[in-house]
Amino acid sequence: MNMNATGSDPLDHLDDAHAAAAFRRLVRHLRHRHDAQNIDLMGLSGFCRNCLADWIVAAGAPLDKGAARAVIHGMPFEEWKSRYQTEATPEQMERMAQSMKLNAPDH
Repeated sequence: MNMNATGSDPLDHLDDAHAAAAFRRLVRHLRHRHDAQNIDLMGLSGFCRNCLADWIVAAGAPLDKGAARAVIHGMPFEEWKSRYQTEATPEQMERMAQSMKLNAPDH
């Protein structure tokens, strides 16, 4: 976690409207970049579109898992999966497993 000298995280002081606008921009960017596979996002950063959906549910959004994924993907997840998801290679799976080990315990 990045904290300043006072021990507080500047992110906690970011206005919710600005944070929400940035989140929406991120989601729209990911909707546009179908070539960025979830497995590759997981391998590089330890999170993907599905994690974002889980996080909005965990934050209290009144959605179930499927509805939250539809919000993030811009369509039902099964449709997105059939249109854009490719089969993961063993190398992608291994990168994802290694990347997930780096995630914070509260992920």
